[in-house]
Formats: sequence, structure tokens, C-alpha cells
Amino acid sequence: MPEGHTIHRLAQDHTERFAARPVRVSSPQGRFAESAALLDGRELESAEAHGKHLFLELGDAWIHIHLGLFGKLGFGPAPAPPATDTVRLRLLNEDHYADLRGPTACALLTEAEKKAIHDRLGPDPLRPADDPGRAWSRISRSRTTVAALLMDQKVIAGVGNVYRAEVLFRHGIDPYRQGKDLTRAEWDAMWTDLAALMREGVRRNRIDTVRDEHLPEAMGRPPRVDDHGGEVYVYRRANLPCHICGGEIRTAGLANRNLFWCPTCQQR
Repeated sequence: MPEGHTIHRLAQDHTERFAARPVRVSSPQGRFAESAALLDGRELESAEAHGKHLFLELGDAWIHIHLGLFGKLGFGPAPAPPATDTVRLRLLNEDHYADLRGPTACALLTEAEKKAIHDRLGPDPLRPADDPGRAWSRISRSRTTVAALLMDQKVIAGVGNVYRAEVLFRHGIDPYRQGKDLTRAEWDAMWTDLAALMREGVRRNRIDTVRDEHLPEAMGRPPRVDDHGGEVYVYRRANLPCHICGGEIRTAGLANRNLFWCPTCQQR
């Protein structure tokens, strides 16, 4: 599932290609056809993200998109090719098109319905107005592991398996520590780091978490080869040596996802 930086990048992509211009809206697949007909020809007024949720504003309505595990959103130059019957939503103007396939959610929302989604999500490190204290109020009282809390979108929105593993490593925090055992200083440092890492993820459209002194060229090691791209410390590096201590990276299942950590660098 895409992490929050990808969704914020998609919001930027929509703004750059479609904002403040009339847009043709269609649903070749047919599952969004009725709503598409209502929106067709309106201007795209804004695009925004909150965690893993994308919102496109057209007049007095919003398209809500959640890609889930299988959704894909792709862009191309006009003229658009004939749409296949897998395209749930197509946006089109004289210069660009965007095709959405396989999302978990693609729905037309009112302002009130959109607000209800925001209200049930935790703060997002990529939304400048969001308050990390909202997340801290839940984390500081919780006996749940910090690794599980970071993946709970009601606690903090947008963090996925990669950012979860990497930020815990970067701050030397054992993933099995309970939330109540974190200090406020540790949480504030992680929030600040997540915001910086995820902003860089938006800019580069990939996840890089390794500090300059641990990059391949600095350490004389081969670069990472992985379909997720980017240099990381522990994610998908099970049984490989830690870049810092040389110990073996561990993996285990937690909340139906694979957890990665270094037992030496991340002690309780």
C-alpha cells in the first residue's frame, strides 16, 4: 500500500495538471459513472491529501480516493488512449489525463462527509497545521507497542511499514516498547524526523532514510537493489548486516505486517 508521501505527491500532480481548469470526468468501468456525470465539465479547485486519502475538489463536491493495496493512479499527455474497462475514473483536459484503477475507495462526498474522514484520522506529518500532540495523547497512555501505534491511521496518518521501521531505527527505539514508555522528547523527535523524511519522499517520489555518512559511496558498499527504491537501514534487510553496528537485522510479524529492526541499535 502506498505510504503518505505518495498520496501527497499525487495531490501535487493533480494540482499541476488539472487545477483551475475545466476537466472531463468519466468512468469507463462504469462503477463511478453516475457521479462522474455530475462532475463532468467542472473545474478542479483543489487537491489535498490526509494520510493515505486523496481528495479532489470539484465545485461543491469532493472525489475521495483511497488506493488500498491494489489501486493505481497514472498520468499521461493528451490525447488520451482509449480507456480500458479497468479504469474506474478518468480525468481529462486538453493537455493531460489521469486514470485510476483498482482503488479501495472512489466516492463522491459532501463537505460534511469529507470532514468525517478527517476527524477519524490522526495527524499527518505532511500537513503543517496538524498537531503531533493529538497523537501523543493516545501514545502516551497506550500499552500497545510503538510499532503498532505508528501503523494505526487513527493515531498518526500516512506512516506505513517502511517509514515505521526506519524512523524507529533512526531513533534507536525498540519496536516492542509500549507507547506509554516513550518520552515526549522521543515522540517529538520522531514526528519532526518523519515530517522531514516524508517531505523528501514527496520531492523525490521514493523513500530514502539513510544519513549521508551511511550512503553507499560514503561506506564503500554496494547500493540497495529493491523494487521500492531508495536507501534504507532495516526495511526488507532481514538477515543482512546493520549499516551501523554490523549485527544481523531481524524480522518478525506484527499486526499482519513484517517488522524489521536491529536488536543492537534498538534496545528497550
